[in-house]
Amino acid sequence: MSVSNRIRRIAEEIVEREGGYVNDPDDPGGATKFGVTIHTLRRLGMDLDRDGDVDAADVRLLSRDQAVAIFLKHYFIRPRIAELPELLQATVFDMYVNAGANAVKILQRLLCEMGQGVRIDGVLGPRSLAACERAAAAAPDHIADAYGIARRNYYFALADARPASRKYARSRSGGKGGWIARAEAFIAPRYHLTEAEFRARVASWG
Repeated sequence: MSVSNRIRRIAEEIVEREGGYVNDPDDPGGATKFGVTIHTLRRLGMDLDRDGDVDAADVRLLSRDQAVAIFLKHYFIRPRIAELPELLQATVFDMYVNAGANAVKILQRLLCEMGQGVRIDGVLGPRSLAACERAAAAAPDHIADAYGIARRNYYFALADARPASRKYARSRSGGKGGWIARAEAFIAPRYHLTEAEFRARVASWG
């Protein structure tokens, strides 16, 4: 399946947003570059330095073009995000890069809340895709925002449960961290949390 220039631009924007090489001990993803983790490279068998194993050195060698190609094939086409209604593709694609199958589970929970009974299994099968079409037709002006808000809530829940992850949701200065800013990039401004609302939401974190 070919991808449009619009989708390729989205993949390029994800790579830009993810940034260069990092290996944060608090990140379960391990060594990462442009959003591609060492686990992904191992799964794909990408021994870029041809030394017989896939390790952090291979992550460092990953190019932007390789990252874009990985995202398009393995995070957009293969999980069938390409078959979602167009208004959902960008945000679900971005979340799939960040959270894998949890991106689809968030969508499936939202579909259930909208009266579209689907199994919450993280897989976009025919029933989930058909339910997305119905939900998007019923609420074309709201479903992308609803997904973005659900995505934001997912990040908050992760940070509630795992203190080590709070630095991704709240900046050092106490404002919105990368996770929250990333979710809100796909939500209409009227649904963004104000600074006061955000600080109230995370006040229990100490």
